Amino acid sequence: MTLSKVWTIVTLCFLAAAIPLKASAQQPGTVDAPPPKMEKLEEGEAPGITPRVSPSAPQITETRKQGKVTEVKVNTGRSTYYLKPNTPAGSAVPGDAQSDVTRPAQWRVMEFDLNRPKEANATAAPAPATLQPAPAKK
Repeated sequence: MTLSKVWTIVTLCFLAAAIPLKASAQQPGTVDAPPPKMEKLEEGEAPGITPRVSPSAPQITETRKQGKVTEVKVNTGRSTYYLKPNTPAGSAVPGDAQSDVTRPAQWRVMEFDLNRPKEANATAAPAPATLQPAPAKK
């Protein structure tokens, strides 16, 4: 290498080291300036918002076996659904192509309450009229 290339590289390195020092230097007089005075703010009134409680808050029932949640029953109004944890089938581990990440909610189908007593206010349909045999023709 020639001597001029060496001096050029040394000069560039010196300038590269000096630029951050110049940028971080403080302006004269800023050290002695006191911080600005803080103004005291008055507190306002509390917001006039009242949270409403839903009349049909969901009822949640958990079923546990050996300390693990096996089923969660959620009853919201007229709808009841069940949530179950996602356990991989067989030897699949979570994250495998064979395991599924999500498990949707489940509803019970064709479930009736036949022992429920009838409500007194329910309007019953009138009983069908009994059929009488037609008079015999002579």
